[in-house]
Amino acid sequence: MPKEDTTDLLKFLKPFPSEIKETVLWLRDFVWTLYPKTNELIYDNYNALTFGWSPTDRVGHTFCSVAVGRTSLNIHFGFYWGNLIADPEKKLLGKGNQYRYILVKDKNEFPKSYMKKLLKEAFTNSMLKVKDPKQIMESKTIVKSVSAAKRKKKKA
Repeated sequence: MPKEDTTDLLKFLKPFPSEIKETVLWLRDFVWTLYPKTNELIYDNYNALTFGWSPTDRVGHTFCSVAVGRTSLNIHFGFYWGNLIADPEKKLLGKGNQYRYILVKDKNEFPKSYMKKLLKEAFTNSMLKVKDPKQIMESKTIVKSVSAAKRKKKKA
């Protein structure tokens, strides 16, 4: 089961400080526990490490993601189609055409109950985007891209 398979993610998390790793892995566990039959898609890009969950192997079906900036070290807990979900407490940031997120600075302040509600709606929307049921896969971890060049944290 991929929740226990952290090999690739831990390899990509090596350059980050331990407190970032701890928070990111905690967020990963939070989502996997709620949606164990979805798939984890990992993108180790030049400016951020991002991983998200999808009922398929397609980024367009992603309902939730975690991203860590290589230079800012900001952690985003986001919704790929966040513009389509209700946010009555106005906690989500972002004004673009689709992506919305919260900044996670401390896992103890993470609004778990509220995020569970948003995750439920985001997952439902994601499933509606899947037109061919044969695309649905269960419980896989898939590395989608690895960038050769990585931005390094700026030195003070």
